[in-house]
Amino acid sequence: MKFGLRFCNTGAFVEPGPAIELAEAAEEAGFESLWAIEHTVVPRGYAPNAPQVEGGKMAGGVEDVDMPDPIVWLSFVAARTSRINVATGILILPQHKPLHVAKQAATLHRLAGGRFMLGVGVGWMPEEFEALGASFEHRGRFADEAIQALRRLWADSPAEFHGAHVDFPPLYCEPRPAGGHIPIIVGGHTKAAARRAGRLGDGYFPARGAPADLFRIARQAAEEAGRDPAGIESTASLPDDSAELSDYRKMGVDRVTVPVSAVTGMRTAVASPEEVLSWKGFLEDWAA
Repeated sequence: MKFGLRFCNTGAFVEPGPAIELAEAAEEAGFESLWAIEHTVVPRGYAPNAPQVEGGKMAGGVEDVDMPDPIVWLSFVAARTSRINVATGILILPQHKPLHVAKQAATLHRLAGGRFMLGVGVGWMPEEFEALGASFEHRGRFADEAIQALRRLWADSPAEFHGAHVDFPPLYCEPRPAGGHIPIIVGGHTKAAARRAGRLGDGYFPARGAPADLFRIARQAAEEAGRDPAGIESTASLPDDSAELSDYRKMGVDRVTVPVSAVTGMRTAVASPEEVLSWKGFLEDWAA
């Protein structure tokens, strides 16, 4: 079982020095990946609609949280590391133009030597969509088409795609990622997200815990789509009790993400590069 760090582009780590220290410490300790989250804007007074957290708001209910662009932040720390993977966890795909995402992701994938994974979700904050001029109502269908379009853009040259929400003629989007593929991890704590992961993703990342029912739905959706369910990588959040990790392994969880410091009210597992390094022995034991 692999271990990653999530919420990396928050708290003190929005600054260049701490960001580099965090990434280098994570690589030295043996973490497999760094995950950066996204909210381009947070409208003041947004409705509490978040399905993954109690109360429906971001951790602590804080709205003016420093949250750098995940692609830019990951590019910055990838340049200072050589082994650890970097991933969006998640990029709110329906708020972006697929052609731009394809270009950004392929560029980062190439520059990082294939160490980039694209985590995507559909979002839950209508006010954010409205501010960005994106459709909240059609976000699920848009995401389905966008994932397919991204794969086409990375694999074909020229590439074209024709859907109800994503449509473009034959065109070139270079450079493409090495091997023509970037792992797409679908995030979201709903049955719809689990089904999307099974049908279209390379992995599934629920927002909290290790929900056996959602992992089961993802595997079932993969089977129904004629895909190998064993090829859908399962990512879970660190449990409050580390003894539960053995149960995670039995469930077939492939990766566990450990939260780093973020905003007031969020339970944190590590809050400094020194605490990250303290995990080295634990990670070595699990790797043995």
